[in-house]
Amino acid sequence: MSESQATAGRWPGGARCAVVVSVDFDAELPLLASSPDIARRAKTLSVGRYGATRGVDRLLRAFDELGVRTTWFVPGRQAELRPTLVAEIARAGHEIAHHGHAHENFDLLDLSGQRAVIERGSAALAEVVGRLPEGFRIPDGEWALELPNALRELGFTWSSSLRGDDLPHFHPATDDTAGHLIEIPVHFELEDHPYFFFNLDPAFPSGQSRIAAYREVLGNWTTEFAAYRRYGLCYVLRLQPEVTGTPGRIALVRELLSHILAHDDVWLATAGEVADWWAATQEVNAPDHPAEIFARLTQGVS
Repeated sequence: MSESQATAGRWPGGARCAVVVSVDFDAELPLLASSPDIARRAKTLSVGRYGATRGVDRLLRAFDELGVRTTWFVPGRQAELRPTLVAEIARAGHEIAHHGHAHENFDLLDLSGQRAVIERGSAALAEVVGRLPEGFRIPDGEWALELPNALRELGFTWSSSLRGDDLPHFHPATDDTAGHLIEIPVHFELEDHPYFFFNLDPAFPSGQSRIAAYREVLGNWTTEFAAYRRYGLCYVLRLQPEVTGTPGRIALVRELLSHILAHDDVWLATAGEVADWWAATQEVNAPDHPAEIFARLTQGVS
């Protein structure tokens, strides 16, 4: 089978690839989750809070001017701290998805603890947005093996947390829970955080790596886009307002999206729309899909 035959009909309207623009609206929450004593460090907190005070507005303006609908992953605590801002994002037509409650490290929680965090975050988001989220992205750490089933039970239909593929796939069910859960994979090279996030004291990232050259990052993103389009894959950009919402870096976002929009054979959609399409057009994973192999290997493992 040729490459064109393998990808024909995969995406709506004969599109060659799908593109999802996602935003993690974390602000200061990851800093506080990593070390509660940072609550007394105004300079360090300001690094994260910049996203709420400046970055969100810049991203929203850019998306509005370009006519791009996006998916925002919002911790429940943001809805409590900044309800007006979260409501503004939703009113602008962007999808609101779940990102924990206070950007918890799931490595420190068992299944019941992870589920409690998700229920709390969902309630906080629904209070502001008016509906429960259907999508989830793990804030930090690893989830319990049984969490996909718990997400189904809680009404979630998709996740964008794992990195094991370039296309959506189903999470294999390990019990009789009704419904499906689609995974929309992400990759580090399509995130802004590894290239740009920097804090002097306490040092982040560890070892004080240099801030990447802007044009080289744009080159990475456009090179990846060309490859995803060539092979008919699902390109998921992952931004953070405190990282890419600066006066200079917002230009990278604009240039990248303008480049993508210049191609009339690309489906630019929200993560929820991609998940719905995949569920409607695909029945099951192939038996040799990594998710299926992992499920078989971990059956009976608690």
